[in-house]
Amino acid sequence: MVRLQKFIADAGITSRRKAEDLITQGRVKVNGLRVTELGTKVNPSDDVVMVDGNPIDQSDINKVYVLLNKPRSVMTTVSDPEGRKTVMDFVGEVPERIYPVGRLDYLSEGLLLMTNDGELANQVIHPSSNIEKVYEVKVFGAISQGLLKKLRDGAQTDDGFLKPKAVRVIKQLAAKTWLEFRLTEGKNREIRKICEANGLTVDKLKRVAIGGLTVEGIRPGGMRYLSKKQLIDLVGLGEKPPVEYWSSKGTVNLKRKGHQDCSLADNEGFKKLRRDVYYDSLKEIKEKKERLKEEEKRLAFKEKEEAHQARLQKKRRRQAKKEEAKGHVHAQIDKKLLNNRK
Repeated sequence: MVRLQKFIADAGITSRRKAEDLITQGRVKVNGLRVTELGTKVNPSDDVVMVDGNPIDQSDINKVYVLLNKPRSVMTTVSDPEGRKTVMDFVGEVPERIYPVGRLDYLSEGLLLMTNDGELANQVIHPSSNIEKVYEVKVFGAISQGLLKKLRDGAQTDDGFLKPKAVRVIKQLAAKTWLEFRLTEGKNREIRKICEANGLTVDKLKRVAIGGLTVEGIRPGGMRYLSKKQLIDLVGLGEKPPVEYWSSKGTVNLKRKGHQDCSLADNEGFKKLRRDVYYDSLKEIKEKKERLKEEEKRLAFKEKEEAHQARLQKKRRRQAKKEEAKGHVHAQIDKKLLNNRK
């Protein structure tokens, strides 16, 4: 037995939330009787469910499995009241109604599964499946051995104790560091919460793999179809042992190489770039740049105006000297004429 709204969503009619609206609006019937109770359960094998007078026959539904490389600044929802782009904008060529499996937040990017197979989707995201997910995370600042140990040890957060399966440094930049996180539970915003609990600020977060399923080779916004067997085998839900994803990026040995010559990643100065103040910080930076630009314009205009006034004064002085010289010549001529007359 399954909840009615879940049955409707699994059939690909609409999302579970909108299915609840259909039920409360009296647009759903079960075995000929109108149902408005959200707690109603149905037997998919025996019960006849109708939405707006149209029966749902799950045997006629073509199951579709899509792997999308979600770009940054895209909502993992079917629609957005604020008019922002959603993942649905990138799967328009898919004729069936599909939905995202799990969630990547607005500023995160990478691998996202989309399907109309609700049962398989629930298996993929349920913690009991113990499917490993791999993320590449860029943080501000340098990661020392001490900070790396803290990340590996996990952190106590408002959602309880969170601990990754593994963390390693995969690349060092001048003032930032790329890390690889491996998770099995994959709780909401787990990596960001672990990082923030240890004083780190995330710049970019990208999911690169779920089990042996990888986003490598797919451009941001691009997608590719999978068969159900491919999906099951790669994420490890079948009889075969799960496939593990291993990146070609090597591990940076901090004991041998050490961290970069810049501020450590837990520096307080990086906090203004965190997700909750990200746009405020960008706005502040933009306004500061505009103020500096305006100040530069003002100083440049002042400098030009001063140069212009200096040229005018120089010109006036030259003109005055000329006028003075002319008056002196006339006076001399008049004096000579007077002497000649005598």
